[in-house]
Amino acid sequence: MSKAFLIDTTRCTACRGCQLACKEWYELPANKTKQVGTHQNPPDLNANNYKLVRFNEHLDGETITWNFFPDQCRHCVEPPCQGAADTVEEGAIIKDEATGAVIFTDKMKQFSDEDLQYVRESCPYDIPRWDAATKRPGKCVMCIDRVQAGQLPACVHACPTGTMNFGDRDEMLALAKKRLAKVKKDHPNAMLADPDDVSVIYLIAEAPERYHTHVVAEAPAPKTRKQLFASVRSSLHSVSKS
Repeated sequence: MSKAFLIDTTRCTACRGCQLACKEWYELPANKTKQVGTHQNPPDLNANNYKLVRFNEHLDGETITWNFFPDQCRHCVEPPCQGAADTVEEGAIIKDEATGAVIFTDKMKQFSDEDLQYVRESCPYDIPRWDAATKRPGKCVMCIDRVQAGQLPACVHACPTGTMNFGDRDEMLALAKKRLAKVKKDHPNAMLADPDDVSVIYLIAEAPERYHTHVVAEAPAPKTRKQLFASVRSSLHSVSKS
């Protein structure tokens, strides 16, 4: 059975233990950043940060409210990025059948900057990032090495509050619905973000836009003429092989 995360943002204290555990496990280098008026650091996802705790501050009357959002790849049930990449090089992005993890392979190092941008624009959550010099892709891989060894993903193992949860998809969906019912007693607008479409299920207590622009899926941008032709070529290629 495929796996899934449940990220219960109502329990997140923005300790960033998950973010640091991810960097430590994959031995990712630090990013040179500077203070820009927010506790969020670095400012955005990048090739060296597969996970980022986003900070959003709101003034509600005379009260300051923080909404924290541990952002990462959603490991979509039907990944749009995989379909986009297949129009360039089939098999460049794969989905592990056992876990549901969406993996960017080394084939993507051959992609042009335009190809990489096409893949990024296909993602309804704006996740894919690359190292500008090496084109090394950087995103959450569900700690597939740990999961295959019977361990929890590094971020889940490090979380001290129960924000991060991981297990069989059916179990995570059941837990998500149970927690949602409890949270709704105090937060009637609470919801699960795209639970049927992703393997990283977020429980949020307020409207999605209070957390981040891409909490829920956005329709992909219109395709350029080149992208449309690439899609047609991919379809014809699939037909010729069948």
